[in-house]
Amino acid sequence: MSITHFKNTAHAVLQESFPVAVPLGTPVSVTSVTCVERTDGVETGIWECTPGRWRRQIVQQEFCHFIQGRCTFTPDGGEPLTIEAGDALMLPANSTGIWDIQETVRKTYVLIF
Repeated sequence: MSITHFKNTAHAVLQESFPVAVPLGTPVSVTSVTCVERTDGVETGIWECTPGRWRRQIVQQEFCHFIQGRCTFTPDGGEPLTIEAGDALMLPANSTGIWDIQETVRKTYVLIF
């Protein structure tokens, strides 16, 4: 068994940065991440995103805990969810919708494949 331990997640240096895949206007959000992909169908990491609006592209089931920032997620056909530091979400597989990041967010996450 391998234990993944992310220390001081609010200040950890993230490894990769790239613009979101499907931005909806400007500014275009930039995401940064550090992650560990495991062979048991699970990926875990720390993810950060700058302000902007964009369409969610992840189809895996995801649990995430927000460490900082403020945003809204509006699932397709659903009501907006206001998310702030300290909140946690469990997104079912194939949860599509729009992210609107008002203040740079950082979260820890677990993707279940």
